[in-house]
Amino acid sequence: MTRLLTGEEAAGLERSCTGTARDFIRMAPEEPGYERIEAFFTGHAYDPHRHDTYALGYTVSGVQTFNYRGARQKSVTGHTIALHPDEVHDGEAGAEEGFAYRMIYLAPGLVADALSGRATGLPFGGNAAVARDDRFAAALTLALGDLTRRPEPLERDQAVLAIAEALLARDPSVAKPRAQEAACALAVARARDYLSTHYLDAVDSAALEAETGMDRFQLTRHFRRLYGTSPYRFVTMRRLDHARALISAGSGLAEVAAGSGFADQAHMTRHFRRAYGLTPGRYRAIRQAAA
Repeated sequence: MTRLLTGEEAAGLERSCTGTARDFIRMAPEEPGYERIEAFFTGHAYDPHRHDTYALGYTVSGVQTFNYRGARQKSVTGHTIALHPDEVHDGEAGAEEGFAYRMIYLAPGLVADALSGRATGLPFGGNAAVARDDRFAAALTLALGDLTRRPEPLERDQAVLAIAEALLARDPSVAKPRAQEAACALAVARARDYLSTHYLDAVDSAALEAETGMDRFQLTRHFRRLYGTSPYRFVTMRRLDHARALISAGSGLAEVAAGSGFADQAHMTRHFRRAYGLTPGRYRAIRQAAA
């Protein structure tokens, strides 16, 4: 499938997934840095929160509203949505019948890799989170048209590149990198890979300095420029990814917190709500509703 769903198809999707108008989140087969969902909500959906990924997608049916970058946004069927890493947003239905949407949470590292040699950092242009953008929609349907299966590696690469290029087209201010910036990008990539492996550990700045050859403040500046968030928040989000996987597998919340690198359940809950706008308990209930 390489197109947005029609209103009739969207209604069928809602009926098939819910039977009644109840909230759900259904996740596609998992891919690192390439998380895809379809969801339906009535009324309030999410408290203010922020991801360390791009959140990119489209509204399938209904009216989807949220606050983003100081403005109230409204998306209806056929609108594309682009939320940048570490930008606070919330979410709720703009009409009584609720709304359905599809979204990909794309790791900034994948976008940076796709644009390697073509940009000084991540594309962040403009406040237009909601738009009718044919190029962007075509790129998104490569990733979101079929959520029932895991994409083949080349298929996924094609979708990432198409999305990255569509984002770059929205931010022409991003120029080609100078030689020293390319060297910084390699060092920051080593930090990203190290953190992706050691996220359950209490990583200190000295370890990252030894890994990258950068001092901690240089690293933090360049990490944010290239990946849209801080090294610590990157680690926290990897811990939350691990926690969500354990919750979906049926583990108890206290056990999840202990197994995901958090001090206790309350510590995990605070970070979980900041990242996703939901408590772990509500997330578990919504995931169970979609099963």
